[in-house]
Amino acid sequence: MRIGILALQGAFAEHAAVLDRLGTEHFLIRQLRDIKLPFDSLILPGGESTTMGKLLRDLELFTPLAGMIREGLPVFGTCAGLILLAQEVEGGAPCFGTMGITARRNAYGRQLGSFYTEATFRGLGRVPMTFIRAPYIQAVSPGVEILAEVDGHIVAARQGSQLVTAFHPELTDDLPFTDTSCR
Repeated sequence: MRIGILALQGAFAEHAAVLDRLGTEHFLIRQLRDIKLPFDSLILPGGESTTMGKLLRDLELFTPLAGMIREGLPVFGTCAGLILLAQEVEGGAPCFGTMGITARRNAYGRQLGSFYTEATFRGLGRVPMTFIRAPYIQAVSPGVEILAEVDGHIVAARQGSQLVTAFHPELTDDLPFTDTSCR
């Protein structure tokens, strides 16, 4: 398995470090030529979704990646990655818009609103969750499976080959769902 990590901005290095620990082959996607070789799945890391969306277009990565995602490329979006995949974004414009969710940006407030908790993740039990200026999912379309909620807000979901979390699993030493993250 070879995983591409969008590395335009945000927590891409942290995702790469986790994949290193797991011994999983990966590479960083920074420009169009980086996606010319085949890969099996994609990670869209946390960061600033508006900046990532702009850079995706400026670097001509948006169209080919959007096509790959629409064709079923497994993709894991954390925090800003969740926003990039959402069909609707409260207070913003959708980017890829491939997942039937409505994202609420910065739902937990600014940096000072960041927090850590543990909550039940469907099929895995309790998992650690680190939220940093995190979104949450306000609504889901039919066909979207809700995987986790915190305080009544949806923080993880799956639709087909797309998995999103509002939290940053790459920022914990506990890796409870590495086997299901990019399938």
